[in-house]
Parts: sequence; structure tokens; C-alpha cells
Amino acid sequence: MLAAGIALPALAWTRALRAQATPPVLIGWLEASARGTYRMAAFKEGMAAHGWKEGEHYVLEAHWAAGNMDRLPELAAEIAAKKPAIVVTAPSDATRHMARAAPSTPIVQANGGPSLIGLIKSLAHPGGMVTGVTNINTETGAKLVELLHDAMPDVRRIGYLADTSSNTTTRGAHLAEIRRAAEHYRLELKVTDVSLPQNIDAALAPLARERIQALIVGNSAWFWGERERIVKFALAQRWPVISSLAEFTNAGALASYGADRYALYQRSAYFVDRILKGAKPGDLPIERPIKFETVVNLKTARALGLTMPQSVMVRANRVLE
Repeated sequence: MLAAGIALPALAWTRALRAQATPPVLIGWLEASARGTYRMAAFKEGMAAHGWKEGEHYVLEAHWAAGNMDRLPELAAEIAAKKPAIVVTAPSDATRHMARAAPSTPIVQANGGPSLIGLIKSLAHPGGMVTGVTNINTETGAKLVELLHDAMPDVRRIGYLADTSSNTTTRGAHLAEIRRAAEHYRLELKVTDVSLPQNIDAALAPLARERIQALIVGNSAWFWGERERIVKFALAQRWPVISSLAEFTNAGALASYGADRYALYQRSAYFVDRILKGAKPGDLPIERPIKFETVVNLKTARALGLTMPQSVMVRANRVLE
């Protein structure tokens, strides 16, 4: 009886020891943009909510392209060489390169467009090794023009900064939305293209000659890292800036509207949790965002001599004073 009484605690201790000895899962992380601590923090918060503790249950192998899209194949290969159990990617360009480098590794897109041609059958039934969330950035184009029009009803000529290094399908769809909305509000649209950070000033200069009155910034992995430079140039011309990224508004843009990126990265942890527990990526539908945010910078509005209409202020989730 005594031996049996001792055996049970000993067995429990052995199981606990084995559990502690299990090495943490290796999770790869590939982002085309510059290092963004809040995005990774959001992911870790999501993982913690599902019971995963960093260092104890998983470790991250993170690589950032800092806006240099040409580095994505190299970084994807480096991650693939580590043989991670799963890889988190953003945006879609990073997802594609990671899928090529590690075709048999599950991939969770944490932030990106819905266009994943060749990697998924559909958003509802991916059917392959890629799943995750989309920021449906192509569909926010009309909302950006609407926000600009509501904030500045007298504007007649607007500019659009496009990144030609990003995915052609996604870029084209977003610009098409911008064009349709501009026509609806009878706005003259001037588009300028750029593919490298060092060429931003040269790309924006023609818009000054075109006498635009406001600037909409297109979606780009590396525009995020150059947001202060873009906004500084625009404000020097007294152009209000509208973007789909709240970080632009934090940097001095007039306003932004788009999917809540923090919520997207949090949600990506759900997919990682499901896959690590045995689910197949192709069986997990790719989700559209459910949380959007409008951010208004009143400090910038005052500096430009603008009064933000009540129609804009009532739908602002956050106001920067």
C-alpha cells in the first residue's frame, strides 16, 4: 500500500518533467515591412489567449525585409532552412515567397490582400497550405475617397501614390476602386508611381506641378516604413494625406480608414493555434476583417486651416489632438 501511495506522485512528477522537456515549437515570421513591435505584440497577445507562452511553448524566427521586396526570397529561404512548424507572413507578397520556399509548411497570413492566386482555391475553401486573414485593402479604396470628400468637400484635384513593386493584381484592384470613387465625386485623379524608397520625393514632385489639393497613399509594404517622409513632403505642399493605415495618421496624415491591424495580428494567432493542434490549413477559411477604424488628426487639421465636419468626427474611432 505504501509503495502504491508513493508511485502516484512519482508518476505525476515524471509526466511534468517530460512536459517541461518538450522543446518549444518553432514559428517562422516573415514580413515585407520594417520591424513593427506592436504587430508582433498583438500576435503574442493572441497566442497567450490560446494558452501559448513564448519561450516555453513556442519561439519565433523573425525576418523583416524593411520594405526591400527583393529580399523576400532570400529571407523566406532562411526561414525554410530552419524547418519551422508554421510560418506567419505579411503581406501577400511575403506569403507567396514563403510558399515557394517551403511548399509543405503551413502558412498563416496575418495581414494582406485577398489575392492569393495559385495558393488557394477560394477564401472559403483554401484547400492548400495557406490560410489566415485578409485586410481586404483593395475594397477600402472607395472609403478613402469618401473620407477625403467628406473632410474636404471643396477638393477637386487629388493625387494617388502607388507602389509598383507590390502585387500587380492587388494594386490594380485598389486603384480601380479609387478611380471609380473619384469619378463618383467628380474628382480629378492624378496617379504617380514609385518602386523604391529613395525615389519617393521624385515620384511626388509631379503631383506638385499638377497642383493637387490632397494625397491618398496606396497600399504598400514599405510605405509603412516611409510614412514620416511621405507625410512630411505632403504637408510641405499643404496636402492633407489620407491612408488606410492608422500609423500614417499618427505621423501627421489628416485621417485614415482601414482594417484594425492590431486585431488582424491577434486573430492570426487563432489559426496558428488550430494548426498546431492538428487542423489542416486548407480546411480553415481565410477570414475578412470584422474590425475597422477611422482615425482623425485634429492637430494636422488645425495646421492646414481645416475644420473637420461633424459627419467625419462622429465616425472617428480615435482622434489625435
